[in-house]
Amino acid sequence: MVKLFKKSGRKPGSAPGTITHLGKKTDVTKIQIVDFDKKELLEKEVKTIEESFPFFENPTITWVNIVGLHEVKSIEKIGMRLGIHPLVLEDIANTDQHPKVEDYDEFIFVALKMFEFKNSNSELEMEHISIVCGKNYILSFMESADDVFEPVCVRIREGRKTMRESKSDYLMYALLDAIVDNYFIVLENMGEKIEDLEKKIVQNPKQVYLNTLHKMQDEMLVIQKSLQPLRKFIPTLEHLKTPLISTSSAIFFRDLSDHIIQITDTIDATNNKLSTMNNLYLSVLNQKTNDAMKILALIATIFIPVTFLAGVYGMNFEFMPELSSPFGYPIVLGVMIGIGVSMIVYFKKKKLL
Repeated sequence: MVKLFKKSGRKPGSAPGTITHLGKKTDVTKIQIVDFDKKELLEKEVKTIEESFPFFENPTITWVNIVGLHEVKSIEKIGMRLGIHPLVLEDIANTDQHPKVEDYDEFIFVALKMFEFKNSNSELEMEHISIVCGKNYILSFMESADDVFEPVCVRIREGRKTMRESKSDYLMYALLDAIVDNYFIVLENMGEKIEDLEKKIVQNPKQVYLNTLHKMQDEMLVIQKSLQPLRKFIPTLEHLKTPLISTSSAIFFRDLSDHIIQITDTIDATNNKLSTMNNLYLSVLNQKTNDAMKILALIATIFIPVTFLAGVYGMNFEFMPELSSPFGYPIVLGVMIGIGVSMIVYFKKKKLL
């Protein structure tokens, strides 16, 4: 479950560049290598990060995907091999890192968040993803195994011209695009859950539905908080003055910016919808309460004359004509019933019942 406010696991006073994993720990770190050019393709899963080093000597595009950030030694070793700044390595292992993009001349570093519904309880999970784009190589780091990049792998396997003939900048765009597209999937699922919740609230406004509504509002705030930096730094990639991003690839980052604007608009609309549903819950609850009060008021109105008659004949007087009559009790009882029935008929004609 995502949280808007969470306690940082970072130790105060740590030296800058200290690689400390903050986040979930996976059982085994997976290291996947995809090495390709326009003619050849090699996919391989290795056990140690050192096995990926020879690929960086080739003129091909090498993509190393590391799943499991708790193995900080692997992050440190590949960072030393490729000359990645220690501050970047620190941000890679820090799952609390704010989304951002940084240009280090020799490479570009991107940190961002991804959301998805993982378990059977439809709990929204947030994952920290880092991407390092250098000359002829891409490094991607994620907390847990996921198929978010599988569409990119499929495009590489199919030998699509743009993917196989482009440099590492286009591969970085493809990975970012896959992550951004995942936001659409999450918002679509969230929309379905909101529609289902709205129907339940209209039918019967229970407290549990209000709790679910507040939980959804918190989730949308976390998504919005994580997406706002993307809207700022994705256009930065388009205009970045670096040989690592070609003019032909820059236009794709512009398209990615358009997708993020669309997602932002969807998030705003969803937040407005949730606020409206909060008012809807209160309105329906008030209506239910008013209906209950109306029924109680009508019942009280029906019994007022009946109670009056019962009070009159319940007084302790000796001389009351009806007391000596053998039909006094059924007559009074009949009058009470008649009054009640006539009032019920009247209320129904007035559509109060």
